[in-house]
This record gives sequence, structure tokens and C-alpha cells, in this order.
Amino acid sequence: MASDIRALDFASLRTLRLVHAHGSFSQTADTLGVAQSTVSYTVARLREVFSDPLFVRQGSAMVSTKRCDEIVEQSSALLDKFEAMVAPREFDPAVAALRIGISCNYYERVTIIPEVVRVLRHEAPGIALKIISSTVQGKSQLTRSESDILIGPIQINEPGYFKRTLLREDYVCIMDPANPLAKSVMDVETFVNAPQVVVNYGGNFQSRFLSVMERAGYAPNTAMEVPSPANLQDIICGTDMIATVPTRVARTFGDAIVTVACPFRGRFPIDMFWTARTHASAPHAWLRTIIGTAAANAAKA
Repeated sequence: MASDIRALDFASLRTLRLVHAHGSFSQTADTLGVAQSTVSYTVARLREVFSDPLFVRQGSAMVSTKRCDEIVEQSSALLDKFEAMVAPREFDPAVAALRIGISCNYYERVTIIPEVVRVLRHEAPGIALKIISSTVQGKSQLTRSESDILIGPIQINEPGYFKRTLLREDYVCIMDPANPLAKSVMDVETFVNAPQVVVNYGGNFQSRFLSVMERAGYAPNTAMEVPSPANLQDIICGTDMIATVPTRVARTFGDAIVTVACPFRGRFPIDMFWTARTHASAPHAWLRTIIGTAAANAAKA
């Protein structure tokens, strides 16, 4: 039985959910912008309310109890509904003052975000963006409220997430203009044997063309791995190496490289995800529309 039900409120439950997602008091404090002692005090009060330790130490890790898992699962829907209820319905971009987090990677930062920023500076200069690299943590960042919007070639099929497909993308091979391979059609054998700079995004994420290659029984001749397509043109210029990147990323490299069609088609979608926490918020809905328009313009280019 709860010792003092007055200690239970939405703010406390939100803190509990964040600690549960992070597995860390300090990271929760950073997310909320408060002192770690504030988080510790909140959890201590909730331990009394629910007569449960909520979190226990297992070695160097902090893990949630079964009761804590149940509380977070049952309260999450209430929290989402409450935050949606209090979200502002009226919105004037010209006078709005808030900060919105977007989780994405290099592709989105060079193809979609620039136009979004230009619109914001012109129509809503009081909206500040916090862009964080999603790598393979985008879903977790969204769940932990580290970001409000997630953009990328990521699939989330679980309930509780909203989704909008922004555009679809293909791959091309890029290389130095002096590379002999730039003067002919790239067939499978040539592509497989060519020394390649492979973008390895980390985790279990794999570029779609690599998955298509594997299913066909091939593997790239990897001469180098990099964590991002950034500056690939500087890496391959003056060498015999090629790289395979999304078409719209290749366009940002300009005349420094030559593009050739990739023999392994790996068409993939770029999607935008958000949660019920911001679904009904007018500023967030407005920004999602701006992002959709920027993506549509990128798709036409």
C-alpha cells in the first residue's frame, strides 16, 4: 500500500520512465536539465509510494525490478495522454520560443535539415533545434525524450510510434574522375572486385545494398571502413577506391567525383518518427510539416 499517494504525480512518473529508459540517474538528470540529487529524491519518494526498491544494482549495472517494469508500462499511456492534453493547440511561428530535438544522421543533415533551418530562421527564429546523431540509437533516443523527432532509414514496427515516409533513395558508386572504372558501366564482377571504402554506421545497421549483396552471395572488397559518408570525396580522390553512397549524398560532393550506377539495387525509405508525447503539440506538428516539405523538395531535385 502506498505510504503517501500525494507523492505521486505526472512529473515523478515521467522521471521514473526516463530512469527506466536510461538505466541511469545521471543521464536522466541531464535529459531533464536538473541536478542528479533531484532525480534521486524523486525515485526515493516513489520507492515509498510503491513499497518497492524500483531499481537495484547488479554488478556495475542498475536494473529495474519487475514491479518497476509494470509501473512504467502502465503509466506510459497516461503520461502520453497527459502530455498530449497539455500540449499547446495555438501556435504562432513568428513568436514561438522553444527547443525541439531531432535525431538523424549525415544523410538527413545534408539533404533535409538545411532547408528546414532556412525556413525556421525566416518564419520561426525563436525555435531552436538540437540535432543529435542517431547512429543506431535513434529509437532509444526518442523513447528517452532525448529527441522529439527521429529521421532516417529506420524501421519501428511497435505500437506507440507515429510514422511518415519522407522519400525513397537509391545507391550510386562514386570514384575519382581518373579512375578507369568511371568510363564504363559497373557490372557485378567489377563492383565486387573494386577496392571499396565501406561506410559502417555501427551496431547492427547495414546499408541496404550490402544486404542485397549478401543475399546474392557476394561481399565487398573492403579496403577501408569509415563511420560516415562525410568527406568521402577527399578520401577516394587520387586513389583507385570506390564508395557506394545514397544518390543525394553523392550530389553534395559536386565535380570532385564521378558517379556510376550501382549494380546492386538497394532502394530504401527515409522515414520520420515521433511519439504521442508530441503528436498533438502544434509547434511540433508544424515542424513535422516543414520537414515533410523539405524532404519532398529534396525528392524532386
